[in-house]
Amino acid sequence: MSNLDARPAETRCRTGEHAGPAAVLLEPRDVPLGGIRAMRVARTLPHREVPTVGAWCFLDQFGPQRTDMMVLPHPHTGLQTVTWPLRGEIHHRDSVGSDVVVRPGQLNLMTSGPGIAHSEISLGEAPMLHGLQLWVALPEGADARPGFEQHTDLPVYDGDGVRATVVVGELAGATSPATAYSPLLGAQLDVDDTATLPLRADFEHAVLVLTGRATVAGTELAPGPLLYLGTGRTELTLQAHDDDTTLFLLGGEPFPDDLVMWWNFVGRSHEDIVAAREEWERPDQHRFGTVAGHDGARIPAPPLPPLRLTPRRRRPAPRRP
Repeated sequence: MSNLDARPAETRCRTGEHAGPAAVLLEPRDVPLGGIRAMRVARTLPHREVPTVGAWCFLDQFGPQRTDMMVLPHPHTGLQTVTWPLRGEIHHRDSVGSDVVVRPGQLNLMTSGPGIAHSEISLGEAPMLHGLQLWVALPEGADARPGFEQHTDLPVYDGDGVRATVVVGELAGATSPATAYSPLLGAQLDVDDTATLPLRADFEHAVLVLTGRATVAGTELAPGPLLYLGTGRTELTLQAHDDDTTLFLLGGEPFPDDLVMWWNFVGRSHEDIVAAREEWERPDQHRFGTVAGHDGARIPAPPLPPLRLTPRRRRPAPRRP
């Protein structure tokens, strides 16, 4: 998924103190993809208070909505994209030659390394679409090369009242086959009762409601905001309030690197972003490659803001008593 803002603001992400358990509601922003009449998403990461959760640095929820997704070739640097569809099918093509249909229940993971380009187009006329698009920041010095993975056989942790599909990383011994470059967790939680889920105390965590309503660690949640839970928790209490209650759990070791995010690029400095933008705008660029099947159509990079892009320190999160 691309950040298609015509005037994207810089996102400055600096490491900060992680002071233990928290309960902070991060309200989403309503963002149009590709213009006012285009598909809309609810964006909860990056947030001015909590720019990252572990290495998770970007989170969009799209739908449920009958609409067309039409995202032409665009570039990425310094990240992995995670597509987790709940409803609908999306045609993914990229510059390493992938040409696949993304379906519900499949993890679709694209690694940019120093640079990759891809497109995403929904199948059918105004189909019902619902799902998540996330980015994972690559750590400094990661030997990550451009590539794409699709996984359909994902491990499951079954607990009393909860079934957790481990999309990325590891939860209670269930380990995803997806390639990860930092200690990480992404899991869909299907909750039908009151449940307790084991957590790693050295991870920070956050929870998003996809369908239904739930009480999570004492906080009532409905679809929309992301509940940031901080670090230091060894378990998570869940209570479903509807028959169809589905959550998504994010987790990871607090990310050690300062990040500069702008448009579809993740870097460590202003110069990283400038270089990536300039390369994408060159008619003879080779860094990002070419996505077949679009006859040269692509999304141009917007102009950079008239300032120097710098990291930003997260605000201290209030602790849970």
